[in-house]
Amino acid sequence: MKTLMKIAVLSVLAAGPVCAQDALPQTLFTNVNVFDGVNEALIENASVLVEGNKIKTVSTGAVDAPDATVIDGGGRTLTPGFVEAHAHFVLMGPSVPAMEAQKTWEDFGIHASKMAEMYLMQGFTTVRDAGGANGGIRRAIDSGLIVGPRHYPSGAFIGTRGGHADFADFTSPPGAETNVGRLNISQQVNGPDDVLKFARNNFRMGATQIKFMQSGGIISAFDPFTLLAGSKEELEAAVQAANEYGSYVMVHAYRKEAAMAALNAGVKSIEHNFGFDEEMAELMNEKGAYMTANLTAFDTSILEIPPVRDVPASLAKATAAMEMFKNLIPNLKKFPVKRGFNTDCIDTVVMCNIQIAYEKHLHAKYFSAYEGLVAMTSVGGEIVALSGDFMNPYPEGKIGVIEEGAYADLLLLDGNPLEDFSVVGASDRWLDAEPRPDSPETILIIMKDGVIYKNTLQ
Repeated sequence: MKTLMKIAVLSVLAAGPVCAQDALPQTLFTNVNVFDGVNEALIENASVLVEGNKIKTVSTGAVDAPDATVIDGGGRTLTPGFVEAHAHFVLMGPSVPAMEAQKTWEDFGIHASKMAEMYLMQGFTTVRDAGGANGGIRRAIDSGLIVGPRHYPSGAFIGTRGGHADFADFTSPPGAETNVGRLNISQQVNGPDDVLKFARNNFRMGATQIKFMQSGGIISAFDPFTLLAGSKEELEAAVQAANEYGSYVMVHAYRKEAAMAALNAGVKSIEHNFGFDEEMAELMNEKGAYMTANLTAFDTSILEIPPVRDVPASLAKATAAMEMFKNLIPNLKKFPVKRGFNTDCIDTVVMCNIQIAYEKHLHAKYFSAYEGLVAMTSVGGEIVALSGDFMNPYPEGKIGVIEEGAYADLLLLDGNPLEDFSVVGASDRWLDAEPRPDSPETILIIMKDGVIYKNTLQ
């Protein structure tokens, strides 16, 4: 597996820029059943031609491509590469205080590089980083220095003193320099001017969208999870800064009141959204907004993960929150909105690998295989595209779909995920699971941007 990845990256670097007169390399997938990211019915016995880094042809007839490298799918399923809409590449835990007091930039950077590789090998060809990472990870991936997915970072979390973005030590006075502030992982704000300053700086540092902490959370030390953090003016300042760059704001919002205020201010992506109900569904659909919800939050095992278990305040908050927000999943079934995939793991790479597989499983368990696939593909692609023409680092094709002109981010699965969701790399075990392999055996081919990073058919 490692050798295949190195070969893929080295081949891209060795090839250099393609001259105008040179023909783009082609790969032809034949004898595949295509899940296009949108429609539940598979396109059966199809062929998909990749030219360069784009999909050129999707056809149920013969495709004329005499110079293409042919891959016979043997009747297996071809899907878009998966899209993770809420990850944190730099946050390795085991708790917020530990990251503030005990970690250097090397710790964060090395962890991020291993997270990037792990995500790609789990089938995620695109990841939206929901806070903490700046543009350097994407530059390293896109240059071939490290292996990873397309990366949409948010820069520093932006939030109020005592809120969910406050990583400072307990005795740290207001305005004091923090470890996470120096590294632009998280920034405290006091008023709309601060919001504008740090939001604009995030875009300067390579962010593709802004992450604003509008309510309390679980793993943070000082805030009740029911906190309504950030004034109307501060929220509007975040949206103003994003609009200046043609991008958007995503907000961490547990309570309904926080999410509704965000939507009315122009926010386009609500994270977690545990207070979701019919009224909010109507407003989201009216505003063209999206949400992501980490379904592991409704599993009692969440009380055993280190950032929760090892911090008494976090453990108490998690226990109370599970009870208060128990209607989320029933409401999502009754009042459909566009929902992306959200793992939200803050842990070691090994444990995040396990949590990703479990989060995949829960999407099919609580909803359906089809809804899980749509969340992991086309909806995720729509979410990252909200970053606009300029801040979007990959603006030349669609993500999360198999159609002509879309980016060639593709997976070949050994089975039909609509009938057996385990073939996407899902697992029904979480904290009691053994460490998972580098890549699920059922994901036979991983292609990102027209380059194959895994191929076990050979």
